[in-house]
Amino acid sequence: MSRRSFFFAGGGTGGHIYPSIAVAEQIVKLEPQSHIHFFVSTREIDTEILTQTNFSYTKLPAKGFSARPDRLIDFAVSFLKSCHIAKRAIAESSNAVVIGAGGFVAAPVCWAAHRLKVPVALLNVDILPGRANKMMAGWADAIFVQFDQTTQYFAKSGPKAHVVGCPLRSGFANPQPDRAVQQLGLHKDKKVLLITGASSGAENINRTICSLLEKLSTFADKWQIVHLTGRANFEDVKSKYTAARIKHKVLGYYDDMADLLAAADLVVSRSGAVSVAEYKAAGTPSICMPYPYHKDRHQYLNADKLVEAGAAVVVDDLPDADERAEWLWQELQELIKDEDRRRQMKKACATVTKPDAAPRVAEQLLAIQNQA
Repeated sequence: MSRRSFFFAGGGTGGHIYPSIAVAEQIVKLEPQSHIHFFVSTREIDTEILTQTNFSYTKLPAKGFSARPDRLIDFAVSFLKSCHIAKRAIAESSNAVVIGAGGFVAAPVCWAAHRLKVPVALLNVDILPGRANKMMAGWADAIFVQFDQTTQYFAKSGPKAHVVGCPLRSGFANPQPDRAVQQLGLHKDKKVLLITGASSGAENINRTICSLLEKLSTFADKWQIVHLTGRANFEDVKSKYTAARIKHKVLGYYDDMADLLAAADLVVSRSGAVSVAEYKAAGTPSICMPYPYHKDRHQYLNADKLVEAGAAVVVDDLPDADERAEWLWQELQELIKDEDRRRQMKKACATVTKPDAAPRVAEQLLAIQNQA
């Protein structure tokens, strides 16, 4: 049999790339000679994530869809250019499978594969599929989803949807919290409050936490903060910590989230699909502040799954900064003080996690390839 090739397509956020990396790691584990290649966006975060791996990648000029006349032409041109680049690379590889992770990067690559009659699979880790995955579902040989609820949106595509959970990088199988503590110079005997807006950061979360630093300093004898700001907001947030009396580590980005989440006693963050899966896998109690501006409000639905299990609470990212801070402080101080409740939330995480998602997807992709 000729060398197997797997092309992953998705980018713009860590949520489109991390599950693909997790599956790619498992493919290489099962078939070490496999060729793995990623098609990603031109956004800096894509490059930053993939340079931490051994996988090759190509940046595509793809842009998000817009019905505005002045942007529609740009979208169409970028789609065709991206499709041409992907089609040429896929055609040069025999025994290939293309895996779309959603978004504007995945669509032209999956379309190219469909035109070449190359098998296509989709990774859909959000509860509600986006426009691209809905469009591509008809081309797919298999669709892998995190939540049972998601299968209804692919019902017209036939029995293709498989509920597997969210593929997580191999580090989540054996996290090393002490390694994160050592790397970040944290105090071994203090609890860790982790603040993060996911891979790109969240400006409202950053501002709200900075407004609460004086109050958080009342817990300085037993707690410390690790704050992941996102690259764009790093300098501004770091300056706000200058007078903070609580021990802290402020970073723009940190890649070893399995170790860091395992070291954390409480996390405040958005509730993207990958994020909530990582909290579950790491057993980290969470305060979710869902991104409020998605039309379908899918981050609220993601967070609801954690709340239903007893593993999280939700604080709305309210437009009024004072109201937002007051709500967050109420939940924060209660959970910081209540170790028993945090322990119960940690146990609840274990009841809803699906740790074998990545190997299950990898095995099924190899099976699809064998049938092609």
